[in-house]
Amino acid sequence: MGNICRSPTAEGVFRHLVEQQGLAGKILIDSAGTHDYHIGDPPDARAQVAAARRGYDLSGLRARQVVSDDFSTFDYILAMDETNLGLLRQQCPDDCRDRLKLFLEFADHGALREVPDPYYGGAQGFEQVLDLAEQGARGLLREIIKNIQ
Repeated sequence: MGNICRSPTAEGVFRHLVEQQGLAGKILIDSAGTHDYHIGDPPDARAQVAAARRGYDLSGLRARQVVSDDFSTFDYILAMDETNLGLLRQQCPDDCRDRLKLFLEFADHGALREVPDPYYGGAQGFEQVLDLAEQGARGLLREIIKNIQ
């Protein structure tokens, strides 16, 4: 929603995986919120601390809101939950709707469809977001590599 917890965490994890695979510069990666609550703000400090413990640096990321050009710029527009997916569907041009998906559609586990928002909870919520971001990011990268080969 505000682009300071879940989506920048997923962006940071995905960037790290892409760099490890030597694909940095070949895959355009960004995150954005559906709301304008935190435009220009860094990720939540709790998200940054949890991510840093696992070797992910979120410090250079800044919140932004989805803009209309995003729908034609990116091949994948991924939402963390059904609410945000619905908001994206309202903005998305008809010819780009196939790009909209839930982030966890790419995760192997299949137990959850949505990444829970950790904002009003404790540290464990940020750890869970990281667990899910790692699973979703690995699956997304596999999908992208499969499609570019």
